[in-house]
Amino acid sequence: MLAVTLMVAMVGCATAPSKEETAAKASAMLKASFKANGQAGLDRLDQDETQRVCSAQDGKAPSKEVAEKIEKLNLAMIKYPADNKLLGDWKNGEKIAQEGRGKQFSDDPNGPVGANCYACHQLSKTELSFGTIGPSLYQYLKLRGNTAEVQRYTYGKIYNSEAFAACSNMPRFGHNGILSEQQIKDVAALLLDPASPVNQ
Repeated sequence: MLAVTLMVAMVGCATAPSKEETAAKASAMLKASFKANGQAGLDRLDQDETQRVCSAQDGKAPSKEVAEKIEKLNLAMIKYPADNKLLGDWKNGEKIAQEGRGKQFSDDPNGPVGANCYACHQLSKTELSFGTIGPSLYQYLKLRGNTAEVQRYTYGKIYNSEAFAACSNMPRFGHNGILSEQQIKDVAALLLDPASPVNQ
């Protein structure tokens, strides 16, 4: 009986580590386990302000005030094309949407880089294997139209998703240099060109 009482007392005195301590230990473990290899450098472990704020949300949606700050900050970071042309070639956009290579240590830095859009979105009826972490983009043109505002939104969303949905799971393709300006135009065309399989 005395042993049980002592054990209960000891458990009651134990305290769990704080969120800050846990986060610091996790960060140290990540940095210790990753090694720079080719184009995959350790800088990938460094979070910018948006990532730090979103990580601190512990998987919950940010408050309206925090979300507005994140979106405003990221909207200011979008670099729209100097020629004001926001749509490219949808056929190239389809190749980019299907391509999953790029930015990994085993990928050729001079080779093709893709957005791997189908990993998260349905884009066409002909592609049977697609992810569902993001919304379906099938019939994007029919649902949204093709106004100048929609084109600007579409280009901007691909460039930096955090500008329109704080703490989004979608990569910031332009902001992080994953896709070039032309590639973003091509993916935007995939969504907005009437001839694209997205809109069939």
